[in-house]
Amino acid sequence: MATLGIIGSGNIGSVVAWLAVDAGLDVVIANSRGPESLADKARTLGVQAGTVDEAARAGDWVLVSIPLGRYAELPVAPFAGKVVLDTMNYYPRRDGRIDRLDREVVTTAQLLQERLPEAHTVKAFNNIAARNIVTLARPADAPDRSALPIAGDDVEAKAAATDLIRMLGFDVVDVGPLSESWRFEPETAAYVTPYLSKAKQHPDPGKPLPVARLVQLIAAAHRPPVARRDV
Repeated sequence: MATLGIIGSGNIGSVVAWLAVDAGLDVVIANSRGPESLADKARTLGVQAGTVDEAARAGDWVLVSIPLGRYAELPVAPFAGKVVLDTMNYYPRRDGRIDRLDREVVTTAQLLQERLPEAHTVKAFNNIAARNIVTLARPADAPDRSALPIAGDDVEAKAAATDLIRMLGFDVVDVGPLSESWRFEPETAAYVTPYLSKAKQHPDPGKPLPVARLVQLIAAAHRPPVARRDV
């Protein structure tokens, strides 16, 4: 049975873990506080709690869902050869200013790839709210299936990430290399809002976003003013 390693036990990590278990995958989840802190959550989700090293080494894919400001704390060796799905976004108030991002020299995913040079980074799951990952996941033959964008420099890694995302209930739009991943980061047209139904009920059940519409949003993207971004 294939295994998904998850680094980060917050909203995104938790809902992806839940979908992965539902899809029949084994899951090993980790955070910076150690497996003991995850005992209750692991039991509820039906996953295994481990250390960061254990989750990274176990995964056929490894989802990294931590605050961007802590990406440099990730150990390098356990990620060698892994397909790493990067969900991180840059929020200066939380993460501190990162000069190369402010100057648009690199993207967030390129920073992670630099940190993990022997891994194969794919940007994914960063442009949709955690609650809508749950509400919009659909079977493969559903007519109202939503699409998520990915970006990566390695063709085989993107194919592996696509397989996982499809298993979890979404179609995929390949945006290109990591340098193009800004096209679905905060303040772009493809970020969060297209998946919201704006219904008055709480929580928002979400609105399906088909492939064709996501392609349009990606193509029309304008690079947001990262240097002025805040939360």
